[in-house]
Amino acid sequence: MKSIRFGIAGLGNMGTIHARSLLQGNIPRATLSAVADPAADLSAFEGAKPFCSTEAMIRSGEIDAILIATPHYSHTTIGIDALEQGLHVLVEKPISVHKADAQRLIAAHKNPDQVFAAMFNQRTDPHYTKIRELIQSGQLGEIRRITWIITNWFRTEAYYNSGGWRATWSGEGGGVLLNQCPHNLDLFQWLFGMPARVRSICKFGAYHDIEVEDDVTASFEYANGATASFITSTGEAPGTNRLEIAAEFGRVVLENGKIQWKRNQVPMSEFSRTTDIRYGEPPTWDIEIPVHGIGEQHNGILKNFTEAILDKKPLIAPAKEGIHSVELANAILMSAFVEKPIEMPLDAAAYEALLQEKIATSKGSEKLAKIPVSIPATNEFGASFNVHPSYIKP
Repeated sequence: MKSIRFGIAGLGNMGTIHARSLLQGNIPRATLSAVADPAADLSAFEGAKPFCSTEAMIRSGEIDAILIATPHYSHTTIGIDALEQGLHVLVEKPISVHKADAQRLIAAHKNPDQVFAAMFNQRTDPHYTKIRELIQSGQLGEIRRITWIITNWFRTEAYYNSGGWRATWSGEGGGVLLNQCPHNLDLFQWLFGMPARVRSICKFGAYHDIEVEDDVTASFEYANGATASFITSTGEAPGTNRLEIAAEFGRVVLENGKIQWKRNQVPMSEFSRTTDIRYGEPPTWDIEIPVHGIGEQHNGILKNFTEAILDKKPLIAPAKEGIHSVELANAILMSAFVEKPIEMPLDAAAYEALLQEKIATSKGSEKLAKIPVSIPATNEFGASFNVHPSYIKP
């Protein structure tokens, strides 16, 4: 195989961006061979064979790999179907709406020769790769506290009114945590690992006429005693994007495209134990870590996915790692639902049951119930293009 024939499922905002990138030749050794979306004008993608259903495209023999950019719930069902049919799979964030579905999707990846990746394009940003290097190399020492305020996700009522599936439990499965923040939650666990305990306060429809969360304050506790805060909102303008890390060797702040490291010359614990100065602090160096650009982003993941298929190159974002950001989002929401801390790992079945209760009374259920669903007999879980069939009212 000298090049990869891509099929794209879902031609909304992101699917269209990926399609244009492939059509413009931005991804070496990759072509757009097919597109599937029952609601889009497929004639706009000249040279790509149009399909009205993903099931037909998956079984057409026209593609080697599928990029799934459909509404969230169908990431699981389409992904399972494509993996079972032997395709390489690249799925947009989040890989699934909830942990139980993510487990089902990952379990369907049985063939190691099939490349299975997630579109976590922020992993290509040199700001985050540099911070990860500082952590993993031990240069920061043990981390004590993490604070990420990520409130520059402001959205208007017009945004939420732009699609019937948006900001509903039945259509999207959540709000800012499931739509805007999967990248941030992925980066959080990629940098710092998974916490042992999660607690949160979530506001549902606080700033918009929606039923899901648009304001979140969460705290994480780690096994080593470190604590973290994760604060996000779509109702705050002007917003903030500030990541602060307090560690043995000082404080690192990422804000406004700059990494500032106020580096302790002596680890804070060592200084505390050995000094006879009552109110002193370790002497510091002020370091600005040079970082340029934001990386290749979506195209970087597409290129890496293609190279993984053709050259066996390691993946930047294996899809199996996508379960972590889903689990964090679920745990934050569950803590808010039950009003108590959630022990990790999250009980996937318990969260799925809570989500089903939300779906049963969701404003989006009536709209989604009218969507025609096609379920191939070969697919154990169903392969609805728009939504998982178990979430559609009879």
